[in-house]
Amino acid sequence: MEQFRGQPRLPKFAVPKRYDIRLKPDLVACNFAGSVQIDLDIIDATNFIVLNAADLSVAHGAVSFKSQTSTKVLEPTKVEMVEEDEILVLEFSQVLPLGMGVLAIAFEGTLNDKMKGFYRSTYEHNGEKRNMAVTQFEPVDARRCFPCWDEPACKATFKITLDVPSDLIALSNMPVIEEKLNGNLKTVFYQESPVMSTYLVAVVIGLFDYVEDHTPDGIKVRVYCQVGKANQGKFALDVAVKTLGLYKEYFACPYSLPKLDMIAIPDFAAGAMENYGLVTYRETALLYDEKHSAAANKQRVTTVVAHELAHQWFGNLVTMEWWTHLWLNEGFATWVSYLASDSLFPEWKVWTQFLDESTDGLRLDGLAESHPIEVEINHAGEIDEIFDAISYRKGASVIRMLQSYLGAECFQRSLASYIKKHACSNARTEDLWVALEEGSGEPVNKLMNSWTKQQGYPVVSVKINNQKLEFEQSQFLSSGAQGDGQWIVPITLCCGSYDTRRNFLLQEKAESLDTKEFLGCCVGGGNDKSIALCSWIKLNVDQTGFYRVKYDEKLAAGLRSAIEKNSLSATDRFGILDDSFALCMARQLSLTSLLTLMGAYREELDYTMLSNLITISHKVARIAADATPELQDDIKEFFISLFQYSAEKLGWEPRPGEGHLDAMLRGEVLTALAVFGHDLMINEASRRFNAFLDDRDTPLLPPDIRKAAYVAVMQNVTSSNRSGYESLLRVYRETDLSQEKTRILGSLPSCRDPDIILEVLNFVLSSEVRSQDAVFGLAVSREGRETSWSWLKKNWDYISKTWGSGFLLGRFVSAIVSPFASFEKAAEVEEFFETRAKPSITRTLKQSIERVQINAKWVQSIQNEKHLADAVKELAYRKY
Repeated sequence: MEQFRGQPRLPKFAVPKRYDIRLKPDLVACNFAGSVQIDLDIIDATNFIVLNAADLSVAHGAVSFKSQTSTKVLEPTKVEMVEEDEILVLEFSQVLPLGMGVLAIAFEGTLNDKMKGFYRSTYEHNGEKRNMAVTQFEPVDARRCFPCWDEPACKATFKITLDVPSDLIALSNMPVIEEKLNGNLKTVFYQESPVMSTYLVAVVIGLFDYVEDHTPDGIKVRVYCQVGKANQGKFALDVAVKTLGLYKEYFACPYSLPKLDMIAIPDFAAGAMENYGLVTYRETALLYDEKHSAAANKQRVTTVVAHELAHQWFGNLVTMEWWTHLWLNEGFATWVSYLASDSLFPEWKVWTQFLDESTDGLRLDGLAESHPIEVEINHAGEIDEIFDAISYRKGASVIRMLQSYLGAECFQRSLASYIKKHACSNARTEDLWVALEEGSGEPVNKLMNSWTKQQGYPVVSVKINNQKLEFEQSQFLSSGAQGDGQWIVPITLCCGSYDTRRNFLLQEKAESLDTKEFLGCCVGGGNDKSIALCSWIKLNVDQTGFYRVKYDEKLAAGLRSAIEKNSLSATDRFGILDDSFALCMARQLSLTSLLTLMGAYREELDYTMLSNLITISHKVARIAADATPELQDDIKEFFISLFQYSAEKLGWEPRPGEGHLDAMLRGEVLTALAVFGHDLMINEASRRFNAFLDDRDTPLLPPDIRKAAYVAVMQNVTSSNRSGYESLLRVYRETDLSQEKTRILGSLPSCRDPDIILEVLNFVLSSEVRSQDAVFGLAVSREGRETSWSWLKKNWDYISKTWGSGFLLGRFVSAIVSPFASFEKAAEVEEFFETRAKPSITRTLKQSIERVQINAKWVQSIQNEKHLADAVKELAYRKY
């Protein structure tokens, strides 16, 4: 028995081929009974069967095994649940015959409220509160619903039968083949599934409405949602039908099931889950209300639906062999969802917006406490934490980098052959590289190992020396420390215009190139009058590479002037700013230089670029307030003047025929002005908000600017002036649209009064906020930082118990700890968690403490800048 404890994977002596599962949930008592018959192939001599099970009770007499070669039914002499390893060990008195046999197990479990395994979600129907039963099995929670070989490589077919109340809809991965009524219960039988992994099995039971459509090749697609919300499913339905067609063509392989259902679940921990043929979503990621949803919600629904449907091929049809290769699923689905969204809505410029994904990846991967894309997993408890910006966003970014290097057509052809070769089975990262190598003739494996097997990424420093371009790579760390990684970097560069493009692979630590030979021009003045003078050089053209660039002062000045003259694409303007911000945080560029560069973006109107400029402004304002509180007002003044141009261009009212991106941008620019304390904006927002309180359909406050108005209202709220806060709570309680609730939750903590912040945080823990949404209420203002830390310590036991079994717990830690900026606070946090940490937050906690230490060093470096005060005053009050 002991040899099975503490192992990362199950022993290989029995292989499951088919599951016949029957479940009978009780939605009032919140428990379930079940039975499973598993067709097993015994491939090694053993008198044990070891499989996964957790939170289930299995009675001693409820287990039997019958070999195909014998008539005898064997009962185990010992049935032991090892809770810490989530395994069920069955010991038999004799060695089991090799070959096929059937393992039968009866079991019972609880419909839990933890949003994992087989769980309950609550909804209201005709004013009455009811439960629905839902499954969420990824990564390792199928074992909480039925005993199984809960590893992605153990693919089998599934035959599911459900006993449910006869008035409810019961869905699973496959279509229903028969329903038998028996009084107020019915038994629902489903078609047997093709081979698939346990984490993709799904069941949902409740009261729903739906909208339906078909793809041209006859696949029935439905969107299910709460009764009365069917209209809100129409947009996602349209996206799904079109996306299935796109992927069929892109992957050269049809969707492999007879139907696709997508369903909105009121309580759902992640954004969505790609269960084969039955995709589950948060309401905010699937439902779109023409009247009350914002443009940003429309885009969110599109990218999430496209992401989950990509998984039907990449993940479900071809599945990663083990969680080490999770990035193959998630990085790929993220990248492909942009391909689909761009095809459906080219005017959204989603490939420019993709830079937000890359930036998130770069930010996390700049930490010493990051991890490689391919990460060793030794315990089920470690898996939740790698569903992070490395697996999704760095994963998607290196795929984009590789596609851009190999070329789109060659990449697509190779992918189609990869899917054909591994369909209905499992693959590792190397298998994808082999397919791309065969398709391109390039040494893909060698190129990509430096990006997936080691953590981090390089910063490429470039300088001009006697008409030679000198390149040097070193690992970039936000702490400013020296890392020792080395990469094969696909360098692309443009010189003076986008007509002159060059590329090469930087394989050494350093390399230099003659500008005349390589670029056909000279940079920054030279004696040779016969060759063109080039005014700027930009590396990493369109930011397709996952690396940062540091320019010498001469090259940086050329780029600053190119930004002011609008000579660069939005993606390149984005890259220059984002890299400069990262270098400033790593203390390799002064804040004075960063602010001067930010001033060059005064007339910026591109959505993605401005959105990042706003994010960076908030971070700079916070760190500067810690370092130089005396400059706080001047810095805010500078940022208000920075967004004045775009705010005036966009105004408050949507213009007839304006685009999706302007609608999203208006909300973000106005929100920024509110946070920086722009009085005119705050007063106008309050006027419009009051009109909205009188009439929720007023044209004065369309959905795209509601969040801005809510944030503005919260800026004036204090303990003695509470009316704005009370009004927002009233709107929260009256709406049944999840998007409206999350908009409000995200606005409340921007208040500057610590007493109100405490009320907001306590409200977040109340029964009025679904536990899936609590994390939206944690982004507190700088003035609320200490309050939120005290609150976290005081409520930690409750928070840890409520959210402790999922990835949301880490969000509490990172949201509240990361914004601090002193070594003392880092030590205090470390001390508090010394006795309270859990394996599921170890990585997040270390990353959060590292961020505090990086901020603390940054504060010290800003305090030592001699000319900062003069530069800030000049920038804040400069007349244009």
